[in-house]
Amino acid sequence: MGIFPIIALLVIVSALYSYINSRFIKLPGKIGIISIAIVVSIITMAIDKLNPVITRYLFVLSKNIDFSSTVLNIMLGFLLFAGSFNLNTKRLKKEMRPVFVLSTLSVILSTIIFGSLFYGAVLLFHIHIPFVYCLLFGALISPTDPIAVRAIIKNSKLPQNLATIISGESLFNDGIGLVLFITLLEIIGSGIDHISITKIALLFVREIFGGIAMGIILGYVVFRLMRSIKDFQTIVLMSLSLVMSISILAYYLQLSIPLTVVSAGLFAGNHTINTDNTEHFHEALQKFWQLIDEMLNTILFVMIGLQMINLPYLKYNWLIGGIAIMLIFVSRWLSVLLPLTFMRRILDVNYSSINILTWAGLRGGISIALALSLPLSPYRHIILTGSYFIVIFSVVIQGLTLNKVIDKSLKKH
Repeated sequence: MGIFPIIALLVIVSALYSYINSRFIKLPGKIGIISIAIVVSIITMAIDKLNPVITRYLFVLSKNIDFSSTVLNIMLGFLLFAGSFNLNTKRLKKEMRPVFVLSTLSVILSTIIFGSLFYGAVLLFHIHIPFVYCLLFGALISPTDPIAVRAIIKNSKLPQNLATIISGESLFNDGIGLVLFITLLEIIGSGIDHISITKIALLFVREIFGGIAMGIILGYVVFRLMRSIKDFQTIVLMSLSLVMSISILAYYLQLSIPLTVVSAGLFAGNHTINTDNTEHFHEALQKFWQLIDEMLNTILFVMIGLQMINLPYLKYNWLIGGIAIMLIFVSRWLSVLLPLTFMRRILDVNYSSINILTWAGLRGGISIALALSLPLSPYRHIILTGSYFIVIFSVVIQGLTLNKVIDKSLKKH
């Protein structure tokens, strides 16, 4: 199947699911989309056993989508730029200390805690998976997903400071998560004896600081160019070219695409392109990227549902999923609680916020994309299955109950 038929079918299916949700089901946007996609995928798998001809096109569509490459190399840049471009940077600066701790230390803690607990839990059920693979699972599932977070908290009752902390954390924690993920993959591929602290440090500096530096530089250059012209169409094209050039350059220079795009988006969004002769171009550009964000989010959640069709069957699917869901909450809660306890003097976050920060730490398409990018091994299906269960539970159940958790937590204090 060619690239155009794939894109066309994705847009058609996304439009159909959006209409059904808006007209009949009326769940919050992205929750309704992924819920319909999951139900359709389950029905498709059931019908396929009776009459494969009926479900042929959905199976062809799901198998022709390279989900991992599409999300990580194409969609992620646009979605992260849209989110960072429209983020209130004044509020972010005010909450920068908790954002920094949660996006670095908490991710490392969560990876270790989840990997250790998962290793012990599956052993109890006589399922063997090496400890390093458990840590790898922890590395790809611990960072909160900026796309899922932004889609869900938009309509939540989160206090302003917590909404900023959670949004900021989700934008920045992919950097440390990807470094951990890449490091653990190299350990699996070449052995721990061939991995040095110096190599890890250089990887960290290149991915994180190199990405941030390049994002700020390119963001500044394109911002100055946009501010020097009066044609809005050209300004839009330049913002699109900024995201595309970052994705290409960061990929070939082995820099963190998420952090590079986020840095550029924060810089460009924080400096208005309005001049006396350009009216309200900056506000119009914000609305353009909001529209891009909404459309790509819808397509992404449809893709997540469609990929369920290809989910491998394991006799212990539900067991793996249940364990993974339970342990990710334990890991998230502890990784928030421990820094808050030992660094409470510098972190302006009270203990009543722990449950909210835990429940609002959503996972999404990035985790599934990373799981799908894993090389073939006897343990890939276990990690992929666990990732799907966590992501679906995260978006649907956590998304639907977030406001109740917020109300309950705030009433206690």
